[in-house]
Amino acid sequence: MSTITKERTVELAAEYGANGEDTGNTKVQIAILTERIVNLTEHAKANPKDHHSTRGLLMLVGKRRRLLNYMMSRDLEGYRALIKQLGLRR
Repeated sequence: MSTITKERTVELAAEYGANGEDTGNTKVQIAILTERIVNLTEHAKANPKDHHSTRGLLMLVGKRRRLLNYMMSRDLEGYRALIKQLGLRR
C-alpha cells in the first residue's frame, strides 16, 4: 500500500493552492484525498480480502464528498473547475 510522499503533497499544494505550503486550502485537501483514494483503490483491487483498507477507502471517499459539498456551497465556479481538473464526475 503506497502512501503519498511529502514531495507529492508539496506538488499538489503548489498546483492547487497558493504555494507549496498551502495544504489547508480546501482545493488542496480534495486533491490530496483524491490521490490517496486512487492509491487505495489500486490496493483494494489487488487485495480484495483487505477489509480494513477498504473501510479506510470508504471513509476517505466520504470525507472528500463532504469537502466537495462545502466547496460547492461556498464557491460554485471553483467547485466546477476543480472537479473538471481532477477528472471527477464523468
